Amino acid sequence: MNIFIQCVILICLFKFSSGNKDAVTCGSTFKFVNQQSGDRLHSHDVKYGSGSGQQSVTGTPNADDVNSYWQVRGDIRNDCERGAPIKCESIIRLFHVTTRRNLHSHKYTSPLSNNQEVSAYGEDGVGDEGDRWKVVCTTKNDFWLRKDAIRLQHVSTGQYLHLSGDTFGRPIHGQKEISCYSYANSQNLWKVDAGVYIRPSSEPLSSTRDENSNTRSESTKNDHFDDEL
Repeated sequence: MNIFIQCVILICLFKFSSGNKDAVTCGSTFKFVNQQSGDRLHSHDVKYGSGSGQQSVTGTPNADDVNSYWQVRGDIRNDCERGAPIKCESIIRLFHVTTRRNLHSHKYTSPLSNNQEVSAYGEDGVGDEGDRWKVVCTTKNDFWLRKDAIRLQHVSTGQYLHLSGDTFGRPIHGQKEISCYSYANSQNLWKVDAGVYIRPSSEPLSSTRDENSNTRSESTKNDHFDDEL
């Protein structure tokens, strides 16, 4: 093999490893923050009193709430390998760790804004087509990087995961409505926050302690704890 071909291979490998570095990976568990409001994507065993009657999904300003952890999983049709970097335009599912339901949407009307309802659905991660979301990157990167804001587009309806700012009363006083909205705007930009990030096997290991994470005891040598913002 001549020196030119060797250089081309090395350059390609460098670009690939650089693109993968700090990518969100399959199996990682994190909090998801709305960039407009700073609220965390949240769910709990409280059902909507209208619409689908399924488990509600809200936004909470409480950074310490354990009900704001979500695990990224692959498409229902083609699951991803643990630690695999998530490419832009990939179809994923978000699994709510506490209640073991998937982030879901459908053509019911949301209770406050009259947008499209977002709920948590399924049992032990088994749901349906309404659990599928496309990762829409806002940069020219090939992979979903932890530092980048993204949008989640609901595959079945084409609408975007959105925080309108409408606030609930009892029994979830002060929490904000999460819905799906037809158009991309600043209220449907999201970024990952503190959690457990699974490193690709080819990446060097590193870790910092997330003092507020209740998932610390589940860590392995391949997990990365990020700090709360």
